[in-house]
Amino acid sequence: MDLYLPIANLSVNALVIIGLGGVVGLLSGMFGVGGGFLTTPLLIFYGIPPTVAAASAASQVTGASVSGVFTHMARGTVDVRMGGVLVGGGVVGAGIGVLLFRLLQALGQIDTVIAILYVVLLGSIGGLMAKESIETLIAARTGRARTARKRRHHPLVAALPMRWRFYRSGLYISPLAPLLLGMMTGILTMLLGVGGGFIMVPAMIYLLGMGTQVVVGTSLFQILFVTMATTMIHAMTTKAVDLVLALLLLVGSVIGAQVGTRISMKMRPENLRVILALIVLVVAFRMALGLGWRPDEIYSVQVQ
Repeated sequence: MDLYLPIANLSVNALVIIGLGGVVGLLSGMFGVGGGFLTTPLLIFYGIPPTVAAASAASQVTGASVSGVFTHMARGTVDVRMGGVLVGGGVVGAGIGVLLFRLLQALGQIDTVIAILYVVLLGSIGGLMAKESIETLIAARTGRARTARKRRHHPLVAALPMRWRFYRSGLYISPLAPLLLGMMTGILTMLLGVGGGFIMVPAMIYLLGMGTQVVVGTSLFQILFVTMATTMIHAMTTKAVDLVLALLLLVGSVIGAQVGTRISMKMRPENLRVILALIVLVVAFRMALGLGWRPDEIYSVQVQ
């Protein structure tokens, strides 16, 4: 079932794209991650241009985040004030990101930069996840309980001026910390098409010192609005958003998330984390290979 993607300027098998979205949704349901950090690499492996893959993945993450935000709002697990600061930083970061995106496009280096950023981010995060998961498994088998980490914000965050109270998170810190964190996530969302949850959630816990009960909901709140702004900026500036591609991915991710949720209920959390870490490392390794492989056709001609 071939379908033409107008922005990507190529024909694809619609069922394959839905299947890729299903894989990402499956991971989302199994591991509790947005899966956006895997969407762009999978699309690139399939042959979608990296610029279109990144821009379209951001719009797919927007659609996938809506239901999660409403669920957490109903449960009261969203710190709206903290989320608002993160969204403000994210929108500013997206503006900076589009300038970087256009600059790298003009230099002809955007595809290479996207691949390198994915290798670095996925490799480092996958390595840390694997280390923590293996330590947890070893502790469980030897009967040694891991020492629980006390919740507190980083000393650098404590040194920042202008403190605000974030009642839902139980914090009294400077808004500059979440503002800068949001800016960094906005830049990554613009360049890579990720929601940023795989960076945002650990940063909110270990840097800001937020309680785990509000971290996921607040992160989704920020992701929803920042990816929405990013999609609009991409559509108006880079013209790289392919809505047909995004809709196919969204259909697959909705179906995959339902299946993944059922699977996750039957597996131990530490085993799930090990599997996720291995998947992330495999994708990072494949991206690294792509940077070194010589393509069959070194030069190509595109008709405008």
